Amino acid sequence: MDTEAKHTERDLPPDAERQPERRSRFALSWRTTGLLGLAWAVGMLLVSHFVIQPFQIPSGSMEPTLQVGDRVIVNKLAYRFGAVPARGDVVVFDGTGSFVRTVPEENPVTGLLRGAAAALGLAEPADTDFVKRVVGVGGDRVTCCDEEGRIKVNGVPVDEGYLHPGDAPSEVRFDIVVPDGTLWVMGDHRGQSRDSRDHLGAPGGGMVPVDMVVGRADWIGWPARRWSGVDTTDAFGAVPDAPGGGHG
Repeated sequence: MDTEAKHTERDLPPDAERQPERRSRFALSWRTTGLLGLAWAVGMLLVSHFVIQPFQIPSGSMEPTLQVGDRVIVNKLAYRFGAVPARGDVVVFDGTGSFVRTVPEENPVTGLLRGAAAALGLAEPADTDFVKRVVGVGGDRVTCCDEEGRIKVNGVPVDEGYLHPGDAPSEVRFDIVVPDGTLWVMGDHRGQSRDSRDHLGAPGGGMVPVDMVVGRADWIGWPARRWSGVDTTDAFGAVPDAPGGGHG
């Protein structure tokens, strides 16, 4: 008789037959999670390349508007459909050829990983990326300074209320005309900013080509206590367009 055999079978755990299947479903869930994570990362990289991109502020050159460690959201569509940077805009741009004459060599793999992390706002931007405020556009004459120490654009003094408290508009005197298709840019913390003034004697005279602008910094996304839009300014409201050129 096979009474013992039947008894042994009855003593097996009720779900013994299903345990391998459960392990298989568990393994599949991890694979699914990994694939979803990869799809999310790829999607975010595509969005950051074409639409918006987090940008980590690495220095105090734009204080108090932007602080060290802020993650600003750069609107890459701001200038895609015929619009161009205007006076007062805070822009992110690639300074290769203007602010940076030679780009240091980098290991390709390290560069790819760092670039991906920077595109997601997880690392500081490349040494060739900068964030500054547009002070002059194509055709503008920008001078420093009038009797009260203010910068003038097309002959009109500009009251720059966004400057860091205690900063002079500029300790460097200049009188330039911005070529068409370029921008004259400056930091809000003038005493701590290396900007167009620092490249007056370099090829290009400190001007940033419009086509090197990545986008406009429209929002502060991190840290949470700093959530807000990047303040706009009416400081240039009275500045007239330059004859045959500029716009504001």
